[in-house]
Amino acid sequence: MKKVLLMAAALLLAPLAASAVEYQEGVHYTVINDGPATAKPEITEFFSFYCPHCYNFSKTVVPKILAEKPDDVAFNQAHVDFIGKEMGVEMSRAFAVAHQLNVDDKMDAALFAAIHEKKQHFTSLADIRALFVANGVDGKAFDAAAESFMVKAQMAKMKRDTENAKLTGVPALVVNGKYRVETGAIKSYDELLDIAYYLAKK
Repeated sequence: MKKVLLMAAALLLAPLAASAVEYQEGVHYTVINDGPATAKPEITEFFSFYCPHCYNFSKTVVPKILAEKPDDVAFNQAHVDFIGKEMGVEMSRAFAVAHQLNVDDKMDAALFAAIHEKKQHFTSLADIRALFVANGVDGKAFDAAAESFMVKAQMAKMKRDTENAKLTGVPALVVNGKYRVETGAIKSYDELLDIAYYLAKK
């Protein structure tokens, strides 16, 4: 009877122990600046349409984040421009345009698919515009958004945030504008998200 009670107690305490995991700075995450964290908890995914791992992440992990993240934690995305040479900048523009026109879900998927499934080679903003139009976006609306102050401001912010995060690869998660999750020590995407949610509470 005593053994049964001890086993039951151990089983009850196991979830508490798991939830009390303390992730270590320098191993599981890096503090990227000495300033204050964002006013509200947020997780930002940095990615590139040219990155195959980001494409997989968009199909498997991003939906999981959106479905399971705490209600008080915002999820944002930022496109990096250091992959794809000069077209990296234009893909950042495409991401910002899609956001401004409220077609980001549709166009993010279309851009990923065009690059990684259809093997389309983009050489100019005109090529990107053609894909938007093929997916039902008005060409004039695209042109206006592409040169708008809001899109240019979003592109500048994404570039600034990328530099502040000291990124060398993607996909990458930055939490509360202060902590970069380190992928070298993690064993699964579930652990990656556990670390992100842990940091969101700091």
